Amino acid sequence: MGGPDSLFVPGAAAAGPVGDRELRVSDAEREHVGQLLQRAVGLGMLSLGEFTERMDTALAAKTRGELNAVLVDLPGMRVAGTPQPAAMPRPRHVPVPGGSNPSAIRSRLSGVHRRGPWQVPPVLHLNNLMSGVTLDFTEAVMQTQIVEIQVDDYCTSLTLLVPAAATVDLNGLDLVGSSANNKVRTGPPIGPLHLVVHGRVRFGSVTAKYPLMVQWKRFLGS
Repeated sequence: MGGPDSLFVPGAAAAGPVGDRELRVSDAEREHVGQLLQRAVGLGMLSLGEFTERMDTALAAKTRGELNAVLVDLPGMRVAGTPQPAAMPRPRHVPVPGGSNPSAIRSRLSGVHRRGPWQVPPVLHLNNLMSGVTLDFTEAVMQTQIVEIQVDDYCTSLTLLVPAAATVDLNGLDLVGSSANNKVRTGPPIGPLHLVVHGRVRFGSVTAKYPLMVQWKRFLGS
């Protein structure tokens, strides 16, 4: 029997050590798994739909077992604390479907630039992964005054360059670990161009701004 100052905790002796799978995970480990999933997409192991589903699971994971569950069928990928993964093969080129569709911009691990007198459809679909995308509307040929941009981007930086009289609405964006920076007027659409941007951006950024010369003239005129 213990003395008067001893403390007995029921079940303490039977609890035993915590297994590796039950260890709590940190934000840094979740971020690391996110990078592994991104790499798996680049290697062609996962589709974007699978990436989205597994990323949601990883962000909600509390234990190492839950976190490893999204990597269990991906060779050479494990959370820190398990055996060192084998060297992974170099990324291979993954064909992007719909590249000939003028209303869609899809890229993987790439840089995309649209500038000059390019044709802008009334609705533009963006689906990019780990890319840098710049859409310059200053000399573009518009079919309509209002252009709808539907975004479904992952780890991508999107920049929208618009002429001086244009307006941009970014209020319809669903941001997950991302940022939206609107440096132009939001509306109403009184000029020759009004961009309405909506959709989802995960771990990326969206910036709407005027070209440098327009910004400089506005600064001198202020």
